[in-house]
Amino acid sequence: MAEQRRDARARENAGDGRGRDAGDADGEVARAWDELVATARRTVSDGLVVGTSGNVSVRVGDTVLVTPTGVPYERLTPGDTVGVDLDGRQVLGSLRPTSELPMHLAVYRTTGARAVVHTHAVHATAVSTLVRELPLIHYMAGALGGAVRVAPYATYGTPELAENMLRALADRTACLLQNHGTIAHGASLGQAYDRTAQLEWMCRVWLTASSVPGLSPHLLTGEQVAEAGERLRGYGQR
Repeated sequence: MAEQRRDARARENAGDGRGRDAGDADGEVARAWDELVATARRTVSDGLVVGTSGNVSVRVGDTVLVTPTGVPYERLTPGDTVGVDLDGRQVLGSLRPTSELPMHLAVYRTTGARAVVHTHAVHATAVSTLVRELPLIHYMAGALGGAVRVAPYATYGTPELAENMLRALADRTACLLQNHGTIAHGASLGQAYDRTAQLEWMCRVWLTASSVPGLSPHLLTGEQVAEAGERLRGYGQR
């Protein structure tokens, strides 16, 4: 009888463990979705996107949470969670994922990224129409891996755009999309967002400096940017 009671308690404990594991996973998804929505709303409040342009995603295990297509970010709630697997099959939610899902999945399949931010930032989009890569106007290019390339134009939401983006992202954490906008990835939503904002700022600096009549901005060398990039690896608190 005592052994039966012990076996029953063991089964209950095992069941409790499974419940906790499932609860932890659900909690992680819920927290990640809340952070994703906050980041998406920040892209609007900081002027990096207009309306529902741009999109944000974050990876939780083998599930990619992503903003839905055509839904204003201020209307998103915890019940609107949208998730797909790495093959693009929807596993969470009923709202359709962003039309730019191919770009997001391409990043996750080929890098160790945990988050991706795509915007239509004004200055970065303007630069994407003028040059094939952002001139080395500031050493913070080193934080993105070097000179920021421009991916050739392709229709939004297409595999061709995703392929062009991947080539521009080689050894980089951000790139420009010609006549379109920006994309950046990172180990967290915060890092991906910061890289997006940094890229927009550098584009604004270059456009501002280039607009002075009769003068051309001084540019850094690749070696100078690489040296700064190495120093930036140890920047901040450990």
